[in-house]
Amino acid sequence: MTQQEQQSLAAKIAENARKALDEKQGLDVTVLPVAEVTALADYFVLATATSSTQVKALADYTEYLISQDCGVKPLRSEGFGDNVWTLIDYGSVVVHIFTREGREFYKLEKLWKDVK
Repeated sequence: MTQQEQQSLAAKIAENARKALDEKQGLDVTVLPVAEVTALADYFVLATATSSTQVKALADYTEYLISQDCGVKPLRSEGFGDNVWTLIDYGSVVVHIFTREGREFYKLEKLWKDVK
């Protein structure tokens, strides 16, 4: 896969994550293009859930929609135990789903404030 194809796939995964989180009523859904400031990923997608149960539902639906629309599965998922912060790692895209308390505590938007 060429670099351009990889970037196109990353953008498609990020957009599908945003769509999934919006469809399941995730709050404050944000897509941060972080490729210029870190080698960790091209995009971070963040959302807030109203409960730990919704964190799990958002994560499940995000994985399902990306699998259906992009044909990829996550490299790994973490944080399902306490459902305060669940991370779904697609390599070039990392999806973060928080409870309100978790998002306020970790403040990823402030950490990545240099993103355009």
